[in-house]
Amino acid sequence: MIKATPRLWAIWKVTRRYGLSEFWGGKPSSDSRPRGERLRLALQELGPVFIKFGQALSTRPDIVPVDVATELAKLQDQVEPFSGAEARAIIERSLGKPIAELFHEFDEAPLAAASVAQVHTARLKPQDDGDPGFEVVVKVLRPGVMERVEKDVALLRALAEFAERWHPLGKRLRPREVVAEYEKVIFDELDLMREGANCSLLRRNWLGSELIYHPIVFWDFTRSNVLVMERIHGVSLRHLNQLREMGVNFQVLAERGVEIFFKQVFRDNFFHADMHPGNIFVDVSDVRKPSYLAVDFGIVGQLSPADLRYLAENFLAFFNRDYRRIAELHLESGWIPADVRAEDFESAIRTVSEPIFGKPIKDISFGVFLLRLFEIARRFNYQVQPQLVLLQKTLLTTEGLGRQLYPELDLWKTAKPIMEQWMWNRINPAATFARLRKEGPQLAEALPELAQNAMKFLAKGGALPSHTLDASGVEALRSELRASTRKSLHAAIGGTAWVAGVALYGMASLNAATPSTSVVVASLLFAGVGLWGWVRAFR
Repeated sequence: MIKATPRLWAIWKVTRRYGLSEFWGGKPSSDSRPRGERLRLALQELGPVFIKFGQALSTRPDIVPVDVATELAKLQDQVEPFSGAEARAIIERSLGKPIAELFHEFDEAPLAAASVAQVHTARLKPQDDGDPGFEVVVKVLRPGVMERVEKDVALLRALAEFAERWHPLGKRLRPREVVAEYEKVIFDELDLMREGANCSLLRRNWLGSELIYHPIVFWDFTRSNVLVMERIHGVSLRHLNQLREMGVNFQVLAERGVEIFFKQVFRDNFFHADMHPGNIFVDVSDVRKPSYLAVDFGIVGQLSPADLRYLAENFLAFFNRDYRRIAELHLESGWIPADVRAEDFESAIRTVSEPIFGKPIKDISFGVFLLRLFEIARRFNYQVQPQLVLLQKTLLTTEGLGRQLYPELDLWKTAKPIMEQWMWNRINPAATFARLRKEGPQLAEALPELAQNAMKFLAKGGALPSHTLDASGVEALRSELRASTRKSLHAAIGGTAWVAGVALYGMASLNAATPSTSVVVASLLFAGVGLWGWVRAFR
């Protein structure tokens, strides 16, 4: 904390200069400028970390006053730019050539300026006489931004360490892990090569979709501090009045936004985690079926398979009002301590959820529900999951954006079919067989060890001391052990045969698109033996 003192002092001076104490109950400012403008200017002066915070708040008019949210929206792409001449110099140093050799045209006046970079328009060199040159945008990292971010992240680390050590809820809230997760996100955003790779993957995932379009990345012109990609033309999502005047169907636009989010998370496990209005444009070529045009791919998210499954099952259980399952999932995943009674947690969740389901869909805020659910979970020592913080923030942003577009948005109606389809894709027979086929070689490799371990386990089953029981008791126990051993042996034979059949088929499939008849027959025989073993074991 001592090292962070100079930065804390600087922050305090900025908040005092802009009269921000009124936001936390202090006296009104003597500054005549609107409070939202003063807050925006203060965050802008404090740097990228604070600008990101303001951007997040701007998408939540349900949390902050409308006048403040409107002003903070300017932080999305209207941050004070740095000089075009400096941007030109950075590009030339990074790409090793003068601008005139790199581009047919280059506009030194920035098209947009954000917290960590700014964007200039340009045209690539024509390929032939009739080619006007491909329209592109050139994104340039702000000079000195790395150093400023490092200072603020160091401050956050110090505050998190202090909170974890001294705050009563510090260990449960895990602030150091949350800051570490945020640190990874923001430093990834400072690498424009990584952003280009993110854009390329999102483009592959959604190429040909009528819901959203992602631009082409030009890798020959891209470095860690310079990114060149296709220029897209659309109407910014911040210009809602213009979109209304054009007759854009806001219901379709809002529902498509929700669909994109849930498919990115659960279908692709790769989601755009910074989709504020400054990063989204609307393709209005068909106002009845408007689609999205995405830019700025510095922040993306992914989840582990376990977290993804638990999250999906939690969503589905909530959609189906299965509070018992939600409680069980929290216990199974370790998100709440194992000594919590599932019945108690189930009752608490029902208390939060039932009043929500009693309201019209348009009056239900998933964001507010999440906040209330976390309040309840805190009573049961809920462990904050740092890896889910980015997803939660993105979900709140998506819902806030959707409700700005269409207040009657039915988040549940849009999301539930996607979740059900995701679950079916994981458990249907074709998907199960495909996973077994893929994992066949690994199963075959593990088969000898599995059989050996099974035999060791069975060998230990009869080694109980007999002197602790009388003769009749010993005989009864031996009889029970013999029956149990037979069942275990049949189960082991069945399981081993089934694994062998799957492994045989999987290995044959690696060498041929269609395995031979003999391989198929042998695999079916193994499967038959496996079925016989299981029937004998469990009858």
